[in-house]
Amino acid sequence: MTVDQGVSHSPSLYRKVAEDIKAAIAAGGYATGTRLPSESELAERYSVSRGTIRQAFAALRADGVIASRRGARRVVIGGTRVQSFGELLSFSRWARALGEVPSGRVIALQRRPAKPLEAERLAVPPAAPIYFLVRVRLLSGRPVMIERGTYPDRVGALVAGMDLEHGSITERLEELGIVFADAEHVIDAVPASAEDARLLGVSPRVPMLRERRLTTDLAGAPVEWSDDRYLGRAVAFSVHNSTAVNALSRTRARGESGGRPPARTESVSDQRLK
Repeated sequence: MTVDQGVSHSPSLYRKVAEDIKAAIAAGGYATGTRLPSESELAERYSVSRGTIRQAFAALRADGVIASRRGARRVVIGGTRVQSFGELLSFSRWARALGEVPSGRVIALQRRPAKPLEAERLAVPPAAPIYFLVRVRLLSGRPVMIERGTYPDRVGALVAGMDLEHGSITERLEELGIVFADAEHVIDAVPASAEDARLLGVSPRVPMLRERRLTTDLAGAPVEWSDDRYLGRAVAFSVHNSTAVNALSRTRARGESGGRPPARTESVSDQRLK
């Protein structure tokens, strides 16, 4: 078999290989501390070039799944679950891709007047009715995140009728015709509040990663404003940047018919599923 030493020109191909390897690691096919097969072995297994395998390794390294040294095989590393911002994924889809079982525990769901910041972010009139959801998210029964999401009235009314213990809000809304198309993420580190600690069963002030996210639909209208707080020891975030593509956007190209111009989308930098 002749193996091309060049670099793959298909971004989706190396990503598929990376996701397959990641799924194998999550399923126990490659234990923490073990070495992955060589580039040539994997190239033959997947019928791709060694350049594609190198790109897949780079993606896995960026996601914190493997480590490598020059001249040595890549080693699987354990620890935190890594959430990539290479595409806009729901918490449930991300968890299933890791081989985990996603679930939730509803703490509160209420319809109430919007606070000033909520009204501004959701583009609704001051004190307009919105839905506020507090939910603890779990990976295979382990609490890892607290989500505090607000939804405009038309969206929240749909959310209120969902199975919030086992279902995905994002996926169910897509079935109902509301697509989470674009998201702006702001990520910082915060200590767990007394409420955070109580809900997650940890000590107060343990490190947490906070992701504040504004999500819009295909027409650019806000559909969710959320404050999600992840246990820093359980989850990490990775960002893949490219000058060629903005993978966080699924809006129509500017100028297409059928809606307003897409909302501005900012990439996440180092200076967040629901």
